Amino acid sequence: MQFDLESVRAQFPALSVADNGVRRIYFDNPAGTQVPSTVADAMSDCLLEKNANIGGYFATSVDAGQIVASARVAMADFLNAPSPDEIIFGQNMTTITFHMSRSIGRTLSPGDEIILSRMDHDANVWPWVLLAQDLGLNVKWLSFNKETFEFDPDAVDAMLTDRTRLLCVGGASNLTGTINDVANICAKARDAGAVTYIDAVQSAPHVVTDVQRIGCDFLVCSAYKFFGPHQGILWGRSELLERLEPYKVRPAPDEIPDCFETGTQNHEGVAGVAATVDYFRWIGDTMAQDHAYRWPEFSGRRQALRAAMDYLFEYERSLAERLIDGLTGIDGITVQGITAADAMLRRVPTVSFTHDSVASDAIAEALARQNIFVWSGHNYAVEVAKTLGIYDSGGAVRVGPVHYNSHREVDELLAALAEIVSR
Repeated sequence: MQFDLESVRAQFPALSVADNGVRRIYFDNPAGTQVPSTVADAMSDCLLEKNANIGGYFATSVDAGQIVASARVAMADFLNAPSPDEIIFGQNMTTITFHMSRSIGRTLSPGDEIILSRMDHDANVWPWVLLAQDLGLNVKWLSFNKETFEFDPDAVDAMLTDRTRLLCVGGASNLTGTINDVANICAKARDAGAVTYIDAVQSAPHVVTDVQRIGCDFLVCSAYKFFGPHQGILWGRSELLERLEPYKVRPAPDEIPDCFETGTQNHEGVAGVAATVDYFRWIGDTMAQDHAYRWPEFSGRRQALRAAMDYLFEYERSLAERLIDGLTGIDGITVQGITAADAMLRRVPTVSFTHDSVASDAIAEALARQNIFVWSGHNYAVEVAKTLGIYDSGGAVRVGPVHYNSHREVDELLAALAEIVSR
C-alpha cells in the first residue's frame, strides 16, 4: 500500500504552522517530535475533567487512576511487556535512569564491572560512571568501529567476565543513527549473569520494540521522541524490580510499579502516552493491514502496533536514502553514519554530517533562517562525538526525518544546504 502521507500529516496541527508566511520544516525530531491532535486532546481532557491525585474515593481521583492504569496497559502493548505492572512512568529517561541507577547500585560491590557503550547518549553513560565512582566499580567501554559505525560482532564476548554485573547499551544511536543488535548483546550478557539496561529512546520511534524478544532486564524510552508528550517510561523485569530497593518516601507504596514512581506523577503526560500508542494503532488499523501477517503471534492492539511500525519504517527508510544520496553528492560533506544502500535496515533515519570548511552550528543557523529545523553539536552523544573526532570541532549537523516528513522537504533541505556551503 502506498504511504498515505496526507492523512498522516493531517493529524499534526504543528505541521501547518508558518512563520511570516514561511512554513516550518521539522527535521529536529531526534530531539523531540510533534504530536497528533488526539494526544493534545487527551492531555487537555485530563487537566480539565480528571485533574486530581490518585488514590481517593471521589470521581476525579478515580478517573485519574484509570488514566494511569490504561496508560500502563498501552505501554505494555507497545513494548510487548508481560505485565502492565512492569511499566514505570517518570519525568524523562535521564531522570529515571539516575533514579534506577541508585537502586541497582545497592546490589553491586566494589570491584564489580559494568560495561558502557561509546555509541550511547550520555543519559545511558554518565549516571553509571557516577555510580561507579561512588561505589568503586570498574568501567569497561564497548567501542564501535569508526569505519562501519557499528559494534564489532565479537566485541562483547571479550569484555564479559565473572565480575560483570551490568551492561548498558542503546537501541540506536542518536548521532550516527546505527541500530544495534541489542538482542544478541543481551543474550551474551545474560549467559554471563549480567543485568542489561537498554536505552530505546532513539529506536522506539522507528522500529518494533519488544522487550521479550530483546531479552533485556530494563528498557527506557521517552514518549516525546515518538510523537507524545514529555514523559519518560521504564520497563523492568518484574522479578528484578521486586528485588530492588527503591529510593522513596515512607508513605509511598511498597508494591511495583508505584514504589519506583517518586511523588505525584504527570497524569496529563501519562494520558498523552496512552493517546500516542493509540495513534500508532490507528496507523496499524487503517493503513498497515498488509503488514499484520508478519506478526501472527499477536492480535488486537499489539498486532496493529507492530504492523504500524513496519509500515512507517519502510517509508522512513526511503526518506533516509534520499537524504543520504543528496548529502553524499555535496562537496565537502561527510556523513557520520551508515551510507550503504544495502545497510539501510541497520539504521534509523537520523542522519548526521560534517562539512570540511563550514562549521556545523553555522549550517544549522543558516537553515533555521529558512525555517528548516535541525540540530548541531554533539547532541549529548559525548562518547560518540569524541570517538569520531568531532567533539572539539563543534560536532555535526543532525537531520532527523520521521514519517510525517515528505520527500519534498528533504529536497528543500538539500537545496538550501548546497547553497549555504557553496557561499
